[in-house]
Amino acid sequence: MDLRYWLPRAAEVAEQWGERFGPYSPHPSHQVDDADFAAAFERFAKRLEHNYPFFHPRYAGQMVKPPHPAAVVGYLTAMRFNPNNHAYEGGPATNDMERECVAQLAAMFGLPRHVGHLTSSGTIANLEALYVARQSHPGLGVAYSAQSHYTHSRMCHVLGIEGHAVACDADGRMDVDALAALLATGRVGTVVVTAGTTGLGAVDPVHEVLALARRHGVRVHVDAAYGGFFALLATDDTQAAALGLDPAPWRAIAGCDSVTVDPHKHGLQPYGCGAVLFADPDIGRHFAHDSPYTYFTDAELHLGEISLECSRAGAAAAALWLTLQLLPLTPQGLGAVLAGGRRAALAWADLIEDSPHLTLHQRPQLDIVTYHPTPGGAPMSAVDAASRHVLRQGMADEQDPLYLSLLRVDAADFTRRHPAAAADADGASVLRSVLIKPEAEDHLPALHARLTALATARP
Repeated sequence: MDLRYWLPRAAEVAEQWGERFGPYSPHPSHQVDDADFAAAFERFAKRLEHNYPFFHPRYAGQMVKPPHPAAVVGYLTAMRFNPNNHAYEGGPATNDMERECVAQLAAMFGLPRHVGHLTSSGTIANLEALYVARQSHPGLGVAYSAQSHYTHSRMCHVLGIEGHAVACDADGRMDVDALAALLATGRVGTVVVTAGTTGLGAVDPVHEVLALARRHGVRVHVDAAYGGFFALLATDDTQAAALGLDPAPWRAIAGCDSVTVDPHKHGLQPYGCGAVLFADPDIGRHFAHDSPYTYFTDAELHLGEISLECSRAGAAAAALWLTLQLLPLTPQGLGAVLAGGRRAALAWADLIEDSPHLTLHQRPQLDIVTYHPTPGGAPMSAVDAASRHVLRQGMADEQDPLYLSLLRVDAADFTRRHPAAAADADGASVLRSVLIKPEAEDHLPALHARLTALATARP
């Protein structure tokens, strides 16, 4: 796709549509001088140079990348209309697109029935799921793994419910035995399982947790904000086997009560585009409210009637809809994008394991690789210092930069994975690379060579 062609076309769509309503005179207060705009735009463009190259495979740090060109065109085209998907009259076209996209997401997870909508972020999506959890099981708390996203403990505080952090196993997944002991107390009404933690990319045993929770009459919410789109690969037997993915947790999502996923991560969308889905269409009763000036057009259901958020960008739905027309939610469609990152993560883990200068922290469960630039058995203080040094040196090198990120690991977790390491500190930072861009697969030799050079050049 050539954006130089499609962006002008995007501008034409709204103009041509608007001509049917007749001419009018724009108010002079909106007008700006072309020369003034040109000067302001140059300052604006210069400011944007202060950024990291999220588009390039040498950026192997956080879980960010540019949106797909189709999403850019879809968003900018719809943004000229400026629809608000809170109510149907806020944008009929994009409301319909959102419903279609949500149905496709529900099908990806195998939900037999559903109700849901897009959100401005995964944080808001999880807040809505926990809000419904509180309303469904009043007076009971929420359990989540100790390595889940901090959203859950924060939102429990916001909602005034008790949060319980459950210990994790040696692979960073929720410990089912620890959860069983907690559920036996009767203090928990909802368990949050994570399909792709943001630190390690760990996948909780959803299938085991679901069976345990049902025996206690407890809801199960799946936070798949980061890893959710891996369901395209993990639930396909051929792809799952080829990529070393366990299908069981992913197939169990279909039996859970709610799930969140972020299209603005692996779904190739611009920020912000999250989504929350509920298996029970009747949960809309928890969002019931009256707005006498809002819902006045005919619609089976206004999206604002099943949402905590009010105004939401219809352009986000348009961008996702257009993207999914071209890269459908199939293993061969959008799944091929995720497969490239997964292969890259496995290959890089192999290279790190074979290196005398690097140590793999944990085998990747999705596309996040964690490691440290010291030989195995190095004390925690040395691991921490070396990881921080490599991070700084890689980012500071203007000629050959390498962008990584850090993950702080407490002493107990670190020694469990590296028992020979001396625990001379309360923990250590290890390096973390999120191979969310499939281009990392072809760029992997260069990434590994640069990492090795930085690891061996440290003082």
